[in-house]
Amino acid sequence: MSIPDYQTLMTPVLELAAQGETSIPAAAQAIAMRFGLSAEEQEQLMPSGRQRLLHNRLHWAKFYLSKAGLLESPRRGRFAATEAGRALLAAPPPRLDNAFLLSIPAFRAFHRGDDAADEAPSPLATASIPVAPAEAAATPEDAIDGAYRILHASLRAELLERILQNGPDFFEQVIVELLVAMGYGGSRRNAAERLGRSGDGGVDGVINEDVLGLDRVYIQAKRYAPGNTVGRPEVQAFTGSLVGLGASKGVFVTTSGFSAQAAEYAGRIPQRVVLIDGQQLAALMVEHSVGVRISRVIEFKRLDEDFFSDE
Repeated sequence: MSIPDYQTLMTPVLELAAQGETSIPAAAQAIAMRFGLSAEEQEQLMPSGRQRLLHNRLHWAKFYLSKAGLLESPRRGRFAATEAGRALLAAPPPRLDNAFLLSIPAFRAFHRGDDAADEAPSPLATASIPVAPAEAAATPEDAIDGAYRILHASLRAELLERILQNGPDFFEQVIVELLVAMGYGGSRRNAAERLGRSGDGGVDGVINEDVLGLDRVYIQAKRYAPGNTVGRPEVQAFTGSLVGLGASKGVFVTTSGFSAQAAEYAGRIPQRVVLIDGQQLAALMVEHSVGVRISRVIEFKRLDEDFFSDE
């Protein structure tokens, strides 16, 4: 038989994860046996030739189930069913798919990109991942745009997950790479010598605003898990350090989010303090190619009306 689509794989993936901690390669072997996939089908690659098709579909099934709160990642490369996931299997729906996941508040908030219940939603919980529109209702360009949004949103979520799976030193290096890619600090060597080694109380580092070092920007970095938002006291303490240093510019970076009070405070103080939450951090990393690389480039061509014009 052919390789099942990722929605069909959701129930088997959840069932495997309920049996204990597992991984995509291990799940692929079990799924292949369950669906009677041939060796050729198991090795079938995507059009890009960079990933097995089965692994890709398992990844998407796992990704959506995780955003619905049915799976969790106890450690890098591993996943297991949550209590909610096991409870769902005790009384399973007729079909576990995107339509059903939208009935789960956590996934619905994640899909829509909002969460009115939280003052400052976790960026990992609210990244907007649109469910692919029905083929009959979407033009080819709509489908392409939707797929592009899905891939970019999932990439941002994965970037944050990977940052959290690594240590504080790695997070510091991410900031160095990003600031240099954005044109700050002059070079990686100069930036690395400054960031994390300023020795000034209340700040994590200082970096040149430009290559000539005409002005300096002070950095505060908080590697927080999802749900642990940065509040006004932390931003206020950082601002106090800037005042003590006679500085007027600062950047506060976190992997989580900022409370409404923190954002309001930063917006009305005389010092220029920019708050970068997890979603902005991931978006900037994608924009400036930090921690990511081009997988493939697809070129679309359109009819040249000028070529066929009689004028």
